[in-house]
Amino acid sequence: MEHPASQKTLNNRFESFRDETQLIAAVICAAGSSSRMGGIKKELQKLDNNITVLGAAVGAFLAVPSVNIIVIAVSKDGESAARQALPPEYFIKHKTKILFIEGGETRRASVFSALACLSSYNPRYVLIHDGARPRVSPSLIEKTIDAVKKYGAVIPLLPLTDTPKELEIRNEKREINSEQPVIGNEDIEAVVYIKRHLGRANVGAAQTPQAFKFPEILHAHEKASEALMNNPGEEFTDDAEVWGRFCGQVAVIPGEPENKKITFPEDLN
Repeated sequence: MEHPASQKTLNNRFESFRDETQLIAAVICAAGSSSRMGGIKKELQKLDNNITVLGAAVGAFLAVPSVNIIVIAVSKDGESAARQALPPEYFIKHKTKILFIEGGETRRASVFSALACLSSYNPRYVLIHDGARPRVSPSLIEKTIDAVKKYGAVIPLLPLTDTPKELEIRNEKREINSEQPVIGNEDIEAVVYIKRHLGRANVGAAQTPQAFKFPEILHAHEKASEALMNNPGEEFTDDAEVWGRFCGQVAVIPGEPENKKITFPEDLN
């Protein structure tokens, strides 16, 4: 969404960074439909402190000096509303550059578009964050940056407090009163069973920001796009899965209980 002339100016601006340090970029995903919010765009809603969900998420990254550039993936024609959801001082008082890019039909497609936008800046590392996680702390962002420099790929993980179960669905014959006529396959019902009992110690809930070496995660997303062209029914749940499929292992650091994703209206409180 940047004018070609301004794109050239930005490239020149960040050339000095390349000479002194390795760029660290952030991608913030805010292109979703917010279907579970009843169609209300959750990233644009205000929290108790009167700042929007998106504004709080972006503000956390602006508070980390080592983050040089932020790309926000928005829905089609959503840039204006996203800009208005951010305090004006974000564009004036901070050195970090904020760009907007039109997202895709899925979260993965939106991330891929944002990574492609960042390729001209050649960052060394990129953090990918959900715009609907407004309570991420600058401390967690800094810990994620430190970890990605050591391991190349890292995500925050929150231990589970409840025992997780892996499920499976079986189609079974339903018991029907003999006096009731059976039409077609109405005597078949889908029953959900527990397939495996998983130990809490070996599983956790993934959070964002997820951080990666930039060239490698961009290449991994290119490979993921190719894979989905051959198998449209497949999808990747997050960027750690993309990395794991095409690059290798992903390290884990402790997440934060406050770093919850806004999913339902009551989560705003």
